[in-house]
Amino acid sequence: MSDFLNAYNIQHWLESCPQGYLMDTEYGHGASESEPDLLLDDPTLREQAVRLTVQLVAGERCALAASSGLINAAPDEGSKRFLATQTLDEARHVEIFTQRLLDLGIKKAELESVIADLANPNLVKFAELLLEKVDKKDFVAGVVGQNVILEGMAFNVFEMLQAANLTANPRFAHVLSGTIADERRHVGFGENRIGSLIREHPERKADVERLQREMSYYMLATFGQQLRQGPSPEEVGQILREHGQEPSEDSANWQGVQLGQATPEELEDALADTILGEFKIRLERIGIAYQTPVQP
Repeated sequence: MSDFLNAYNIQHWLESCPQGYLMDTEYGHGASESEPDLLLDDPTLREQAVRLTVQLVAGERCALAASSGLINAAPDEGSKRFLATQTLDEARHVEIFTQRLLDLGIKKAELESVIADLANPNLVKFAELLLEKVDKKDFVAGVVGQNVILEGMAFNVFEMLQAANLTANPRFAHVLSGTIADERRHVGFGENRIGSLIREHPERKADVERLQREMSYYMLATFGQQLRQGPSPEEVGQILREHGQEPSEDSANWQGVQLGQATPEELEDALADTILGEFKIRLERIGIAYQTPVQP
């Protein structure tokens, strides 16, 4: 337990996060960085960016409510302190992605209605299931849902988005890099803590596996629908040409897929394969078997 406490204590968080990779940033990016003019000027690209960012806000709001609610349910002081740092991380994520909506032209008075209208119903259902466990102070189920399923799966999405935006939108890629660093720490905590608790309480294993089966469906459905709603490479190419730009033949490669040339279906397949591959490994480390989700 001492190594666990040292790896996830507040001093470690201070040195690695606010005094580390977030130094000299505002809302997660450099002060001189801005959203590309093309993104702000073109209605199709702007709508896609707004829709994507709404999902990020909705997911991070769920994570904020879950991490803060789990503090008093934690069975040990080390976990309580870690969850306190995670609560601040999640609050920062909510703030930076909300700020991006404002930067994309969403008016403050319209913010809540836009989020309510565009939040994916599968993500909303996932949040309801997770927060129900948190409200019951079920620490094991709450951390599995939050740190293992929600963040463990979203981690790969953030990596794909960062790769796609390194050249096209460095500001957004910078924001995502800090988020990825946070999520890596959160997922590590989930694996370590739940792995030890499952060993201590093997009777919870079946409950966790049923929870994983139900929750995983909603996460995968959210990612798939979001990707299918985006413009095709041909549509993006047409938009670029309309603005006097030529599509680049060189695009970021992620998991063997050329992101700028892949269809939404190809992106969905690559993302699903990556998420499930890493997710199964993560579950094995915890000591539970992956359960294939079915549509509710």
